Amino acid sequence: MEDTNNPASNVARAIAAALDWNSAPEARKAAVSYLESVKTGDIRFLASTSFLLVKKNWSSEIRLHAFKMLQHLVRLRWDELNPTERGDFANVAVDLMSEIADPCEEWALKSQTAALVAEIVRREGINLWQELFPSLVSLSSKGPIQAELVSMMLRWLPEDITVHNEDLEGDRRRLLLRGLTQSLPEILPLLYSLLERHFGAALSEVSRQQLDVAKQHAATVTATLNAINAYAEWAPLPDLAKYGIIHGCGFLLSSLDFRLHACEFFKLVSPRKGPADASASEFESAMHDVFQILMKVSGEFLYRSGTSAGAIDESEFEFAEYICESMVSLGTSNLHCIVREDTILSMYLQQMLGYFQHFKIALHFQSLLFWLALMRDLMSKTKVAHSTGDGSTVNNADSGSGKVDSRKMRILSFLNDDICGAILDISFQRLVKREKAPGTQGPLELWSDDFEGKGDFSQYRSRLLELVKFVASNKPLVAGVKVSERVMAIINSLLISTMPAQDLAVMESMQSALENVVSAVFDGSNQFGGANSEVQLSLSRIFEGLLRQLLSLKWTEPPLVVALGHYLDALGPFLKYYPDAVGGVISKLFELLTSLPFVFKDPSTNSARHARLQICTSFIRIAKTSDKSILPHMKDIADTMAYLQREGRLLRGEHNLLGEAFLVMASAAGIQQQQEVLAWLLEPLSQQWMQLEWQNNYLSEPLGLVRLCSDTSFMWSLFHTVTFFERALKRSGIRKANLNLQSSSAENTAVIHPMASHLSWMLPPLLKLLRAIHSIWSPSISQLLPGEIKAAMTMSDAEQFSLLGEGNPKFSRGAVAFADGSQLDTSKEGYGEPNESDIRNWLKGVRDSGYNVLGLSATVGDPFFKSLDSGSVVVALMENIQSMEFRHIRQLVHSVLIHMVKFCPPDMWEVWLEKLLNPLFIHCQQVLSSSWSSLMHEGRAKVPDIHGIVAGSDLKVEVMEEKLLRDLTREICSLLSTMASSGLNNGIPPIEQSGHFNRVDVLFLKDLDAFASKSMVGFLLKHKDLALPALQISLEAFTWTDGEAVTKVSSFCSAVVLLAIQSNNIELQQFVSKDLFSAIIRGLALESNAVISADLVGLCREIFIYMCDRDPAPRQVLLSLPCITPQDLLAFEDALTKTASPREQKQHMRSLLVSGTGNNLKALAAQKSVNVITNVSTRPRSSDNAPENRTEEGESIGLAAIS
Repeated sequence: MEDTNNPASNVARAIAAALDWNSAPEARKAAVSYLESVKTGDIRFLASTSFLLVKKNWSSEIRLHAFKMLQHLVRLRWDELNPTERGDFANVAVDLMSEIADPCEEWALKSQTAALVAEIVRREGINLWQELFPSLVSLSSKGPIQAELVSMMLRWLPEDITVHNEDLEGDRRRLLLRGLTQSLPEILPLLYSLLERHFGAALSEVSRQQLDVAKQHAATVTATLNAINAYAEWAPLPDLAKYGIIHGCGFLLSSLDFRLHACEFFKLVSPRKGPADASASEFESAMHDVFQILMKVSGEFLYRSGTSAGAIDESEFEFAEYICESMVSLGTSNLHCIVREDTILSMYLQQMLGYFQHFKIALHFQSLLFWLALMRDLMSKTKVAHSTGDGSTVNNADSGSGKVDSRKMRILSFLNDDICGAILDISFQRLVKREKAPGTQGPLELWSDDFEGKGDFSQYRSRLLELVKFVASNKPLVAGVKVSERVMAIINSLLISTMPAQDLAVMESMQSALENVVSAVFDGSNQFGGANSEVQLSLSRIFEGLLRQLLSLKWTEPPLVVALGHYLDALGPFLKYYPDAVGGVISKLFELLTSLPFVFKDPSTNSARHARLQICTSFIRIAKTSDKSILPHMKDIADTMAYLQREGRLLRGEHNLLGEAFLVMASAAGIQQQQEVLAWLLEPLSQQWMQLEWQNNYLSEPLGLVRLCSDTSFMWSLFHTVTFFERALKRSGIRKANLNLQSSSAENTAVIHPMASHLSWMLPPLLKLLRAIHSIWSPSISQLLPGEIKAAMTMSDAEQFSLLGEGNPKFSRGAVAFADGSQLDTSKEGYGEPNESDIRNWLKGVRDSGYNVLGLSATVGDPFFKSLDSGSVVVALMENIQSMEFRHIRQLVHSVLIHMVKFCPPDMWEVWLEKLLNPLFIHCQQVLSSSWSSLMHEGRAKVPDIHGIVAGSDLKVEVMEEKLLRDLTREICSLLSTMASSGLNNGIPPIEQSGHFNRVDVLFLKDLDAFASKSMVGFLLKHKDLALPALQISLEAFTWTDGEAVTKVSSFCSAVVLLAIQSNNIELQQFVSKDLFSAIIRGLALESNAVISADLVGLCREIFIYMCDRDPAPRQVLLSLPCITPQDLLAFEDALTKTASPREQKQHMRSLLVSGTGNNLKALAAQKSVNVITNVSTRPRSSDNAPENRTEEGESIGLAAIS
């Protein structure tokens, strides 16, 4: 090996140097370069040298690398060998399998050898396979190690079928699949015989205490199971049954050593869909066998678990989880295979119920997925079939919903009251987390945040509730009885509880269950009114009794009051059908509200403040769900509100919520009622809001806001006024049902929004207020502010936690949540001097609601744009844009400007949008460009929001900065995407996608002015002061390593390209042909843009095809790529002319870009799936029972390691 004249020694030394991280960087780089030259150099030297280096006299590292070089040759350079050389190569590779069949050889080397032979067979095709098969059978009979190698090879053989690989042509894939399918009559019996022979041999050797030999046989069994699993996903199921594979794997489920690998087979087979041809019966027969095998194992486990749970260890539970997972897949995909057999179907459903009821959360969770999928499927077309609750079914198929599928009805008939009741019982018990109610549900292992791989509790809980709703739809009477009994039991428990906190957590968890049951039972689509009269009467009695119990409770503790209010509003759909009960509920809610203390000077009463707000919110929920049943009580509610207000016992925030409830009620009554309610609610507000005195005092000069922040009562009064404007805009409007009725009238050609007449007095003071808030961030004013206000301008802890993706800290009960995860604590409003936190909450609350008011007002349309002075809006929003922080600009764009762009009438674009968007685009282009440059070159985004923040670590600051930068970038790109939306660009006709050059006749090209009135992008491009910064943003976005932003901006670029193609504007044509074309190609160099790469290649195609004969730039851009020659470009253009298919042209463009950049376009390379050979198992295995744990299996080996 030291002979320097030996070429193999040179390669070996290069491999050793390349793999030695202690070598000098220059030496490693030289070694890698030399090895690359060997791989791309003379192919016969590569083959002979590599075969020498896989021999046993070299180190394992060198041998492994030599195998990779051989695999590289086979995959990428095989066609360079002549047929004779390919035959000799194959023979030598097969001989290697015999040579490496040695107990001392490492598993990775044996795997590489088998993978090499498999790759050769895939390249040569079925003829070589037929020649090799007899010798492989012969080899497998020589001993367990040889048999293991053959099984490994059989495992890698179908890899290109089971692992997607873009480099494998469709024809080759089909030929491989066809060839392997034809060979299954030889492959599958061989695998079965290896399984049977070596499993028996392993047992025999263990009995003789020959443990080393037994391990060899066990390794062969494992390798054979892995090979079988490689065929389980695609081999015809009848073949797997015919040749004993299903039976063999089923038998091994009883073996502690091999059952997890056998489980993998059933996991792969269980979800497979049956064919629609004549072989369907054979498929169903085979799947029937799978059902019986898994049900036998399940039955044994569930029996043992029920009779002697303490004797079952964790490995047994792990095994049961795998079995349950396969049972879930079986039932979800193939229940039809047993639906005609009553005994088997009933037993299967009982076993799945057993898993659902199991105390182990993992088994319950798996089963939940089955029951949810089953009920979702069964109820999707069977809402017309309303269960009476006594086991019979009323089928209302004649009502127009169509015939109910007989198979589904048959399965539903097995879901009797007992099964549905058991599902509800367990669901109700599991709705609470272990941390909140330890030990309250007996032996059940409740959900805990410690569980991994099952999502979070909210997802799990939503699944449970969805299942509850489906079961309630199917068995309303059972659900009504169960939920009522459960709630009554919890209430009785609370009344005598010594641990009220735990019982309260259980009660709170049941509120959602009650809500879902009631909404399902009294859902209009369930045709409750037409259900069996006895069932209807029984349900009425059940929920009337529950409501009486709730109304009789005399709870005054705030947490209990909140829970009771939630239970009452959960009964809203019931009240819709039983309006007589509404009055009692309204009276009880007011009783609860007035039972709570009104004055909150003591911070300990925050929970009471929270409870009062929640009770007011219950009015809104009941107004939504009870529909018109609440309308007769509107006057009583209004009178009570007026009385409480006169008595000074109703805070502004509470009044706002009750007012919102009134608006919801009015929306059920129609436009006229809405307008009357709005006038009643808004008139008192307008009297204060429109007064010039407070506007002059607080908003007329920069430091007036400082004075406002010292007037605590008035400050919060303004806050509540603005938030009510927001609520009024959100709640007012026309319900779809009412709109349909009114639109049929000829005189209602254009419906006026109920808030339209109020915008003229609402918005001017709001704009002044927002202008004042914006101004305090300008340097000239901020330096004059008191320290308390300066501190209040920084981000709150909640905002920082949200940016960092961490859990929010604890907040007081009086806190109101915002969409960004932050909180607004209004519990102390109106009392004492405002502190930093109060001022911050006020600033954030007014900004958030103020922006929403403007955005919602813009959706009203003409009344907003034609009655408001655009100049005052521009000044209020843009005067201090250069001083605004990133989070505030993002919020302004999201909540206000996007709405204005969407709803501004085209004839007002000139007046409104040019003035609004010009300062925004100019500023954002500058700050985004600067921050992205800083992030990419210095690792810090350096955004203004972080000034004055002490986050605890530089890393946290960097994370927050980058998040703020990305959020603003995406929002600006969203704005551009909105401007390019089809509804705002009707004036751009689509290009006929024929693919031919020069499809747009030059004679028909138009000026940009022709598009400006019917295309917002055309309008933007017409105004250079708007267009230049917007286009610069779109260019730079391609290089900002943010795929989401590029996805948004690409639609804007697409519209720009269309206008360039159809207009005669030379500047636009040059921009698209050169600048945009180059920017898109640069964007494809970033892996972050892989998700949008297909669209970007499509844009490149359009630019080249439609612009290359009008401008030399597209050809110049392509020729500037490092690996493109003029001949390559000519060949590319020739290929384009030979096809009119846009799809094929895109593929040609993609190929040219990849080759022209030396395969350096990471966005395109990232689309290719790397052929990674790993264990077939996709789940972590317990190693307790595994015969041997090889660490090499976790590495990329075999064909996957080819670079």
